[in-house]
Amino acid sequence: MSSISISDNLQTVQAALFAACREAGREPAEVSLLAVSKTCSPEQVLEAAKAGQRAFGENYLQEAADKMAAVHASAPELALEWHFIGPIQSNKTRPIAENFAWVHSVDREKIAVRLSEQRPAGLPPLNICLQINISGEASKSGATPAEAVELARKIAGLPGVRLRGLMAVPEHTDDVAEQHAAFRQLRELKDAIQSHGIALDTLSMGMSADMPVAIAEGSTMVRIGTAIFGKRSYAK
Repeated sequence: MSSISISDNLQTVQAALFAACREAGREPAEVSLLAVSKTCSPEQVLEAAKAGQRAFGENYLQEAADKMAAVHASAPELALEWHFIGPIQSNKTRPIAENFAWVHSVDREKIAVRLSEQRPAGLPPLNICLQINISGEASKSGATPAEAVELARKIAGLPGVRLRGLMAVPEHTDDVAEQHAAFRQLRELKDAIQSHGIALDTLSMGMSADMPVAIAEGSTMVRIGTAIFGKRSYAK
C-alpha cells in the first residue's frame, strides 16, 4: 500500500493553483485542474474522485478503456469527465469519440474528421483542443504554429465536435523566462485564431513543474499528474 495520500496531494496542488492565480491577478475559477491518471490504477482514480476530483486525463487508449470500465463498475454514481491527452492513431478514433468528453491532442484534419463522424449522436459534442508543437521538437506530436490558423478554420465547423482551444507540451526547461516565452506563444496563437472569428476559450498548458508560469500566461486548464499521484511507474 502506497504511503502517498492522494487526497492530501490534491489539497496541496489546489492550494498551489489558487496561489498562482492570486499572484497572476486571476480568479481560481478561471483555471480547472485535470488530474493526469495515466499508469495509475482504478483505485488511485477512485481515491482522487472521492477527494472531489472529477476530471481525469489519459494517454493510452487500452489502459484508459480498462480503467474507465473498472472505475464505473466500482462507483457508477460518480460522474467523472475523461480527457484523452495522448497521441491519436487514426484507427483508434472511434473508441475515443465514443468514450471521452475531451480530446486535447488533435493535430491534423483527418483525426478531427474521424472524431466528428464517429461521435455518437446521443452524446454532447466532443470538446477538442488542437495540439501545437510549440517548441518544434521532432519527438513531439502536434501541428506547427504556422499550420494552426488554417487547421482551426477547417475543424471549427465540423458537426459532433466543438473546437475549444489549444494544447501544448513545451520543451522542458528550468529557465523560467523560457517557460514564459513558450506559454506566451501559445496564448498569442489562440488570440490570432480568434482574430479570424473562431471562438476559443481553452488553453490546456502547464504541468506539475511549470503550473505557476502557465497560469501567469493565461492557462485555463493545467494537467497535473506526478504532484497528485506521485512518481510514475511504467512497468507492466
